[in-house]
Amino acid sequence: MIYETKNYENLIGLPGFSEPLLKNHIALYQGYVNNTNKLIDMLTDFAKDGVGHSELKRRFGWEWNGMQLHEYYFENLSKEKNQLDINSDLYKKIVESFSSYENWEKDFKAVGALRGIGWVILYYDPIGRKLFNTWINEHDGGHLSGAKPILVMDVFEHAFMIDYGIKKMDYIEAFFKVINWNIVNSRF
Repeated sequence: MIYETKNYENLIGLPGFSEPLLKNHIALYQGYVNNTNKLIDMLTDFAKDGVGHSELKRRFGWEWNGMQLHEYYFENLSKEKNQLDINSDLYKKIVESFSSYENWEKDFKAVGALRGIGWVILYYDPIGRKLFNTWINEHDGGHLSGAKPILVMDVFEHAFMIDYGIKKMDYIEAFFKVINWNIVNSRF
C-alpha cells in the first residue's frame, strides 16, 4: 500500500455539517484511497506481464483525483473560525484577479451553484500569475494543467444532500463559514 488514508474524524462536529454526512463523506474518501492503491498494484502487475491495461489507466485518474481532491477539501475545513487576512498575499491576489474579495466570493459561489456534480477549485496559475475559479465536472477531467489548487469545494451530492437536500446554496454558505483560511493561504 502506497497511500495511507488520512484521518479526518477531527471534523466531526463541524458547524453546518452533520455527523452522518461527514462520516459518509470520509468513508467515500477512504474508498478512493483504497481503490488508488489497488489500481497501482494491478498496473504494476500488468506492466511486468506486458498485458494491455487501458481501462485501468483511465480509471486510475478518477480514483487518484478523487483521493487528492477530497484531501484538499477536508484539509481546507476547520471548526475554528478564521478569516483570510486582508494583508496576506492571497487576499491581495484575489483583489488583483477579481477586482475585489466580494467579486471573487460571489463568483466562486456562483460556480458552485451551477447545476450538476463536480468541484469548484480556486486555482493559481504561476505562469500568468492569476487566480481562476474553475468548475471541474468529474474528478479526472477539466483541471487546469500546471495550475495549483488553492481552495477546493466538493459539490457532488454526497457533500451536501444528507443535510441540505437540494438546497445547494445553503451548503455553500455553510462551507464558507468553515474554510480554514490558514491552510488555503499556505497553499498559495
